[in-house]
Formats: sequence, C-alpha cells, structure tokens
Amino acid sequence: MLHFVYSIINFLILAAILVLFGRKAVLAIFRGRRERIGRALDEAEEAQRTTAELPVIPEAFSDVVPEAAVQEAGAIRESARQTAEALRKSTEETVRGLRREMLADERARLIDKIVARAAELTASEPYRSAIRAKEETFADEIIRRMEITPGDVAYLRHHDQLYVTLTSAHPLPQSIVDRIGARAEEMLEEIGGKPSYWVKEDPELIGGLRFRVGDTVYDFTVADRLYQLRRDLEKRELRGDEDADAVIRDLYEGIASMDAGISEFQLGRVLSVSDGICWMDGLADIMYGEVVEFECGERGMVLDIEADRIGCVIYGRYERVESGTKVRRVGRIASVPVGEDLLGRVVDPLGHALDGRGRIFERERRPIECPAPSIPDRAAVSRPLHTGIRAIDALVPIGKGQRELIIGDRQTGKSSIAIDAIINQRGTGTVCIYVAIGQKDSTVMEIRDRLTKVGAMDYTTIVCAPASSSASFQYIAPFAGAAMAEYFMYKGQDALIVYDDLSKHAVAYRELSLLLGRPSGREAYPGDVFYLHARLLERAAQLSPENGGGSVTALPIIETQAGDISAYIPTNVISLTDGQIFLESDLFTEGQRPAVNVGLSVSRVGSAAQTRLMKQVSARLRMDLAQYRELAGFTQFGSDVDAATRKVLASGRRMMAALRQRRFDPLPDWKQVLLIFAVSEGLSEGVGEEDMEDWGRALAERLEAKHPEECALLLAGGKLTPEETDALRDALKDCLADPAGETEAA
Repeated sequence: MLHFVYSIINFLILAAILVLFGRKAVLAIFRGRRERIGRALDEAEEAQRTTAELPVIPEAFSDVVPEAAVQEAGAIRESARQTAEALRKSTEETVRGLRREMLADERARLIDKIVARAAELTASEPYRSAIRAKEETFADEIIRRMEITPGDVAYLRHHDQLYVTLTSAHPLPQSIVDRIGARAEEMLEEIGGKPSYWVKEDPELIGGLRFRVGDTVYDFTVADRLYQLRRDLEKRELRGDEDADAVIRDLYEGIASMDAGISEFQLGRVLSVSDGICWMDGLADIMYGEVVEFECGERGMVLDIEADRIGCVIYGRYERVESGTKVRRVGRIASVPVGEDLLGRVVDPLGHALDGRGRIFERERRPIECPAPSIPDRAAVSRPLHTGIRAIDALVPIGKGQRELIIGDRQTGKSSIAIDAIINQRGTGTVCIYVAIGQKDSTVMEIRDRLTKVGAMDYTTIVCAPASSSASFQYIAPFAGAAMAEYFMYKGQDALIVYDDLSKHAVAYRELSLLLGRPSGREAYPGDVFYLHARLLERAAQLSPENGGGSVTALPIIETQAGDISAYIPTNVISLTDGQIFLESDLFTEGQRPAVNVGLSVSRVGSAAQTRLMKQVSARLRMDLAQYRELAGFTQFGSDVDAATRKVLASGRRMMAALRQRRFDPLPDWKQVLLIFAVSEGLSEGVGEEDMEDWGRALAERLEAKHPEECALLLAGGKLTPEETDALRDALKDCLADPAGETEAA
C-alpha cells in the first residue's frame, strides 16, 4: 500500500513539472491583464493629484477673505479628500478582486492540465504495472474494511438481494475475485441475504479496484484519487497578491501533501427529475439537509426521506441531471461561506458572487440550518438598535437581539424602513445582511446602488434569490443569510438581518412541498410552515456576556393582502416575533411617510430598547396620538367642535407631521428627540404640516450653533432633570425668536 502511495505522488509531481512549459503562457496572460489594473490605479492617482492641487487660501489674505469663504473652501477640500480616499479604497478592492479572479482562472487551467497529464501517465508504463502489482494489497484492505451497514439490513427487509459489485480497469486475477467474493457471501449469509456478486470492468477507472456493497463504495482507483486531487487543489486559498511562480509552487505543495488513502462513500441512483425536484434511491444512511453531488457536477440538498426513496432539491440547472445516473453522498450538511470577505458583496444563497467583482474564496463555512441559541445562552434585550426613523425609535423601539416584524400591503414602504435601518448602522460596528427573496433583479440592484452611494455596502452583504431563481434557491436564501449573520454574532459582534420577504419564502416552500408530495393544509401550505419560520427566526438572539455578548437582530417582512393581518402566514409570523410595525395603505395615500399605524404597531421589548432621553420625551406620545385618532374619527363628519377639541386636533396633526420623514435619510437619536420635544412643548404652532421636517432640521442646526451646552445634553442621551428641561425649552425659544432662526424655520 505504501508503494502505491509513493507511486501516485511521484507521477503527480512529474505531471506538475511537465506543466512548467506553460509558465511562460501564464506570465503572458498576467501581462495582458495588467492593463486593466493599471487603468484603475491611474484613476486613483489622478483623484489624489486633483485633491493636492486644490487652492489653499494663504494666511496673508485671512483678514481679507470672509470667514464663510474660508470655511467653504475647507469644506470643498475635505470633500475632495474624502472622495479621493474612497476612490483609492475602491480601486484597491477592484485590483485585488481582478487579481484573485485572474489567478483563479489560470490556476483552474493548470489544474486541468495536471489532472489530464496525470491520467495519461498512470495509464502508461511503468505506472500501470506498478499499480496492478498492488491489487492484492487493495483486495486485503477491501476485505478488512468490508461491512454491512444498518441501511443494507433495512434494504434487505424489503428486497431479497443486496447487490455486491467489484469493478476494475483491467481483468483481475481469479484469486482476487474469489477471495473478495467469498468474504461478501459470508457476510450476506449472516444477515440472511441471497448471494449476488458481480465482477465488472471499467477503463475509466484507469487503475485500482472499486468495491461496492449495497450503496457503500470502497474506492482504491486512480480516477477517484484524481477527483479528490482536483477538489483539494481548487479549495486552496488565494490572497490576490501572488505571482505565477507562487501559484505553481502552491499547486506543487498541494500535490505533495495529497492524501492517497482509500475513499469510502455512498452512491445512489436518480429515479426521476422534474421541476427542480429529484427522487433517488440508495443512500440509506443519508440525513435531512445533507448535500449530494450528481454525475454532471450539479449539487442538491435532501429535503425528504421516505422508506423507499429520497427527495432532493437541485441547486443549479436541473435539466443537466438525467434519470438513471449516479448520485454521490458528499458527507456534509448544506453550508455557505461566511466571514468578512462577503461584506460589500452581492451573493446567491450558495455564497457565489453575483456583482461581477470576482469570485469569493471561502475561508470558513457554517451550516445553513443549525440550532438556535438556548435560553441559558441568551441575555435580555436591552441595547437599542436605532433605525433613524422617528415613528419607530420613539413609538416602536427595536433592541439588539430582537425580532421585529414589518408588515403591510404592497408598496407601502416596508423595504424602505429596512434600508433606512441598514443605513443608520454606519459607524456603529453593526454588520448587516439583506436577504432579497423573490424580488426583481432591478430592485435588488437599486438597493445595492443606494447602499453604495451612502457608504453602507462596506458593512453589508446582499443575499439575492430573485424571482427568476428556482424555488430551492428562494427556500434556502434566508437560512443562508442567518448563517452569515451568526458568524458575526458568535464572534461577539452585532448583526442586523432583513428577510425581504417571508411571504415569498413561504410560497417557495409550499411549491417544493407540493412537488415532494407532502400533504397540504390551510391555503395549500404544508403543516410545518410554522416550524419553517420558527427555526429561522429563533436564531436571532442577544447572547450573554459569557458567550461573547454578540447579537443578531431580525427584521422579517411580510406582505398582506388588503391589510388582512389575520391571514395564515401573517398570523404565524406575528406569533413568532417580538412585535410588529404595521404599515397602513390609507396612511400612505394620505402622505404619512412612513405610514406606521401606531395603534396596531407594538414592540414587546418596549422602552428597554430606548435611551433614557427618548423614553422620557416620548412617554406621552402614544397616548396623545391615540386621543387624536379617536377625536379625529368622531369629528370627521361634523364641524361644530369646541375650542379645546380643536386644540387637541391641531396638536395631533402637528405631531403626525413631526413623525413624517424622507426615505433613505435616517436621523441621529438626538435630532429625533429635539423635534418631538419641540412639538410636544407647543413650540411648533404656526408651522405648516408640510414644512415641519424642514423646520425641525433648521431648529437642530440653530441649536447646535447657538447653544452647544444644551445640544451636548441631548447627545448624552440621559434623562433630563427639571432644570435641564427648562434650560432646553428656553434655548429652543431663543432659537425661534432669533431673526436668523425665523428665516431658517420659514
């Protein structure tokens, strides 16, 4: 056996040496692609040169030039510097991505040459004779390892025979055939099976022996070694700064360190394929959620296990999978790449890049489905996750580790709230995962462009399973996103994940379940659709300090029909989350943006996820708004109301106007508090509803400029004492009384 190992290593190293003639071609390709990298570097240098050439106002003219002009020139210079720095970073990432993609392409070509040349050498002398001389050793190892698995015993309960097959590339000596056959018949007699021993020849094996008992295969063939070699070489990491010689040296090391042992795996057979669903037999010991590989190279995941067949969803092009072909058990649960390399990228549910910026080379993987943190491993939700939206941070606060549902009809601004929450995490250290399920490709690209424009893609990963993708991709997309978020949680970091949306996810699961023949229930959904979303959303948690203190905050989105929150899927997800933000179509058409219905929206975490200042300022806000809605409902058909009622209605309208906010423009917490405080104190009387937001921004700028002490109190976020409250009220009155302040407010 040891001589066989050395023989394999020797011929593979020889094959690698033979591809050295391709080194010049590789270097030529490197030079040819260098122009793309050079152009990107030139753009960065030009931007830096432009920044350096910006005019600087000499000190001698500082008394002549107005201060506003100096400040404006400084702002322009700083803006240009930031633009150049952003372009430089973007260029470096582009260059690194181009180099890695280029190296991966050339390495793949070298691997093809190595494997092809190794196959030629092994089929020729003296390697063929050396391998054939070890056939007795292979037979001894097969006899030693041979066993009957519980799956084989279960198969025999339904069938009389368990097929045993010995395959080789060349005719075998009769002594080897008889020895292996005798041992096989002995094992079959022990469990009551009939003799069924077959001997075959397959030149594609190149050399060695392959023995199969039931669906278990013991493979000593050169073909399998070359298959394993290719997989091992393709998995080797590329940093992006290697040259051609480094790539070739790395391949040599991979060849020299190759494991030349036996491969033991299970084989099955494809029974039928249709609509992305594959039915197989064999693979008796396979588990739910395990990955299988078909002969054509496509992969799938097991979703159904029956007594006589296995149901599997196919990830890629199911048209390439044919009935009767073999399917191989990979030996691992479905998983996705995770880590910092995915930040700033758009990927599919398998972790493959979709943004045209080159491949993503995995360093670590996590199963797409894994147990949620247990109760002892969790801590109470107490840290706020600010969305930057007044109507949410003041009335429906979200805490880190919480699951807050965003629900409403189509085109009511559900995704906009989620995008605002992602944008507002800039500078907080919170990593964001946006999972787009069943969305249009153009919509996902618009979201990516919006996040890129404001710098939010640097800490965001978009997992995209568009409407054009298969139901299997839409099914695994949120689980893949949860695995990516959990990576950061278990490292002690905070992560925010958005599922947009779980209504389409439930539809995709219903489609798969119906194709798999599962019994349907209410609205044709399978009976375990509740458990589907339960095991997904339970993975959001705030870990205890003993477990790192990381968190995953989930914002699932559900689309309703005509505002019916009592439908099947909405009620399921409502019962699984810690509150919901309900967006109402009528409010949206009236111009209330975001169209949050305060009466139906709730956060079960409550003020525990608010700063003490926001909690103090917004304490009576919900009650005042409820009183306004009640009075507005009673008075909408009448005009004869008393002065006190008119005052309450006017105050309520101003508060509703104060909760309006532009899309993709989240505000810091202190500015939200400032406007709510000013309106609740009656300082906004006379301000038009359509001017309320601009009035609030102008007021914040004036306070920051004239009263930095009071502004610092708001930034601290602590509870205000009565004296501090009076001082803030006086400061705001002073800003409003100032002529410049009146101009800004107007």
